[in-house]
Amino acid sequence: MKKLLYILLLFTTSLFAQKVTTSIDSTKKKIGAEFKLTIKTDVDTFSKVKFPNGKFFGNLEVLESYKIDTIRNGNRYELIKKYGLTQFDSGKYLIPKLPVIINGKKVFSDSIKIEISDVKVDTLKQKMYDIKNIIPVKSDFGNWWIYLLILLGLAVIGYFFYRFVKKKKTEEKPVVIEFKSPIEKATSLLQQLEKKELWQKGEIKNYYSELTDIARNYIEEEIQIPAMESTTSELILGLRNAAKQKKLKLSAETVENLEKVLKQADLVKFAKVKPLDFEIEEDKKRISNSIVTIHNSIPEIVEENDELEIWNEQQKEKARLEKLKKEKRKRIIIGVSVGVFLIVATLGILIAIKGFDYVKDNFIGHPTKDLVEGEWVFSEYGNPTVKIETPKVLKRMDAEKVLPKNAMALIKEMQIFMYGSLTDDFYIGVSTATFKQQTQLDLEQAAEGSLKVFEAQGATNIFVKTEEFDTQQGIKGRKAYGTMVMVDKISGKSVKMYYEILVFGQNNGLQQITIMHREDDKYGKQMLERILNSVELQNISQP
Repeated sequence: MKKLLYILLLFTTSLFAQKVTTSIDSTKKKIGAEFKLTIKTDVDTFSKVKFPNGKFFGNLEVLESYKIDTIRNGNRYELIKKYGLTQFDSGKYLIPKLPVIINGKKVFSDSIKIEISDVKVDTLKQKMYDIKNIIPVKSDFGNWWIYLLILLGLAVIGYFFYRFVKKKKTEEKPVVIEFKSPIEKATSLLQQLEKKELWQKGEIKNYYSELTDIARNYIEEEIQIPAMESTTSELILGLRNAAKQKKLKLSAETVENLEKVLKQADLVKFAKVKPLDFEIEEDKKRISNSIVTIHNSIPEIVEENDELEIWNEQQKEKARLEKLKKEKRKRIIIGVSVGVFLIVATLGILIAIKGFDYVKDNFIGHPTKDLVEGEWVFSEYGNPTVKIETPKVLKRMDAEKVLPKNAMALIKEMQIFMYGSLTDDFYIGVSTATFKQQTQLDLEQAAEGSLKVFEAQGATNIFVKTEEFDTQQGIKGRKAYGTMVMVDKISGKSVKMYYEILVFGQNNGLQQITIMHREDDKYGKQMLERILNSVELQNISQP
């Protein structure tokens, strides 16, 4: 049984009776003087307390509502709330009973009588002074204008950088693709046209217009006839005449195929005819074949090229491309450098104004801060039921994989739920169990068993305190809390963690809660308090 209790993970809460006491620093003061009203509550560590809030308490004005002071005494808290009150008319006044809400129930403070007296002024003996100059009052708007100036400065820097890059781009000459021959140009344009997939998208008119323009341009550049300005009939007639004059080996079939496509294009453009898919494919092949056939029919002219001149042209082109590459690399480096500078400068200014913790939490990122500010979930876990509010839904674990077989043999039912792990920044564990046979539960050993689990996970320097307590429902439990040192799985550095373990034994069953976070993590502390304040246990009556 001891081995079983060593492995179980832990979980729950406790609530005690609460009381409210009221006091004031003095019952008599002058007009405008501050009375300090103090309200104290004595509650357990899981209670939710809400002190009164308002601009007036009866006829007294609230000058200031001070922060709550907390004094921990074992498993209880003494919460101390102070208010600064005043009145600018003399007389006797009553500070009324003020409601303090504890776990949704109102508990009222005591009423207190006070007296405010006039301030006697002897104008004959009182010294007279010159009127002082106007003293500027600190603005209520805070330092928002500093952030506005920072943003405006960054915007100005970004604007000039944008203008600089844009000017550089406009100064660069656009790169014009040069083709060595009309056939190379026509072939390349046909490939680009197919990649556009115009006719597949329903743009048949545009497709035929570009297809025939490629053919007309090629004929005009290669054979030197005004193909772009000619009608279909004029183009075909001019092509036949040029073939005779230049002795081109063009077959009648080639000219007829070209004429068919041109007439088809005229029908598409002017008569809104829509060819079928296979007809469009055939027209594309006719144009491509016609261009290749015309190219092959032109007699070859052998030109003697100076090899040195060709080499010089190649070197010039190589130098031009290298220059463009260097300029592009330079622009990228400048852009990245300016971007990094702006980010570093902004973070530096914010660190100087707000501090590193503020920048880390709001810009760099803080995982537990995200959990605190995220959407929390209130759910039930296990049997006997444990109700709890958590930043994420706890994941059910397979108890048989966690516990040894000899331990599972003693358990009637076991349920385990977790978020995170013992080596993460934040961890929550909930487990419930009932045993097959009547068992005398030792909650002290159960807590000790959880510490053994910590040691198995690599925990060292474990410091532990234990306390006994009863919940508001009358369920007796035990609490273990303290610190330990775990190894950060990412950095490999040792991290000091704070943990709290709650164990409850009811009717041959065990309910347990474990919560752990980095000792110096303020967001982890906030989550721990919120979780523990939300815990509700199913109370199983003893037989």
